[in-house]
Parts: sequence; structure tokens; C-alpha cells
Amino acid sequence: MFDKIPARALSDAVAQQLLKQIDKGTFARGARLPTEAVLSQQFGVSRTVIREALSRLKNEGVVEPRQGSGVFVAGHGAIRPLRIDYAEAVEPGSVVHILALRRAIEAEVASEAAMRRSDADMAAIDAALARIERAVADGEDGVAEDVAFHRAIAAATGNPYFLKTLTFVNQYLQAGTVVTRRNEALREDFSRQVREEHAAIAAAIRAGDPMAARNAAQTHLYNAARRLAEAGIV
Repeated sequence: MFDKIPARALSDAVAQQLLKQIDKGTFARGARLPTEAVLSQQFGVSRTVIREALSRLKNEGVVEPRQGSGVFVAGHGAIRPLRIDYAEAVEPGSVVHILALRRAIEAEVASEAAMRRSDADMAAIDAALARIERAVADGEDGVAEDVAFHRAIAAATGNPYFLKTLTFVNQYLQAGTVVTRRNEALREDFSRQVREEHAAIAAAIRAGDPMAARNAAQTHLYNAARRLAEAGIV
């Protein structure tokens, strides 16, 4: 039923194969999985590897252990979390895809923030923008501050799901930001453009102009992709 897994592949490959079999219906909802000993033999790996793979699937809500009975496929339709490897996210081609995803999400976030932000929200956005400037002035890459700026805008929407979405994908968004900001730090004109684009987003939100905020966010992320292309990174 399962392919033998080389030792170097370990638990992630085991988890992926198990997930594939569950998705195919080999193990129906509520069905009991084979024991660790049986899986260990079928995959050709140690029981520790099997245990780690099952733990991953448990954390994703795919399976559920029952004390004294074994491990069962979750009886409900499990919601699968997004799984993107950090190393994959900083690959040039992946960064372009990440920027497109950010553009779709953050353009709407900026528009909503312009319509709904409070004075306190605006102060938080301005403070986040100032922290980027300080980080860059101190010779830092400003990655964490850049991510925090966009999170402050999401918080200003008053929609918890925007913020939850950005929090959920924060690590991989940050991975992409590492590449874009390092590229932008190589040229003064790039750095100036980024400062101006961030300021334009903040200004549109301050003015309560949702269309301008959406356009400013889209422009910022289109330009991030363009700057990568100009630098020969993508």
C-alpha cells in the first residue's frame, strides 16, 4: 500500500503519504489507522519516525489518538493549515508568487483600514512606520518592522479574520519580505521608493480614502516585484 521511505526523508514524507491515503479514502473518516509497529514495517522507518508523523497529522486535525484504542482518522472534515516551507518561500520564483498573494490580501486590507480605522489605529500605523525608519537608520534590514507595519494596517480594519490570516501566514510572508527588503537595501533609489510607497499607504488610510489606499498597497507590491526583476533576482 505504501512506498518504502528512505531514512533521510523521515517523518514529513511519512505524514505526506498517510495524508495522501486518507485523502484518497483508503482510510475513511473515523477509521483506525494501522498500529505504529505495522506502519513502521510498511514504511521501513523507526517507530519514532512514525510517531512524529502521526503527531504532525494530529496537530493538523487530520487524526486523533484515543487512549488504549489507537489513532483514528478525524471524524469531521479537518481544516488543513497552510504548509509552506521557509526555505521554499525565499526562493526567487516563490517570492513573486508570495507578492501576488500579498497584493490580493493587503490591497483589500488597506482599503478596509481606510474606511474603519480609529485615531488609535492611525497612531499605531504611524508608529510602525517610524520603527521601519529607525531600523533602517540603525543599519538593520527592517524586516520585522515591515511586517509589523502591515499587521498594524490589518488591525485597523477591525476585522479579526484579516489579522488572523496575516498572523497565520506571518512566517512565510516574513520570509518573502527578507528577500525584497535585502534587495531594496542595495540601492538608494529602491530604499527611497519603498519609503514613499509606505508613506502613501499610510496617507491614504489617514485620509479615509479606500480607493487610494487599495491602489497604494497594490502599487507597493507591484513595485516590489519590479525591483526584484530589475536587480536580476527573479
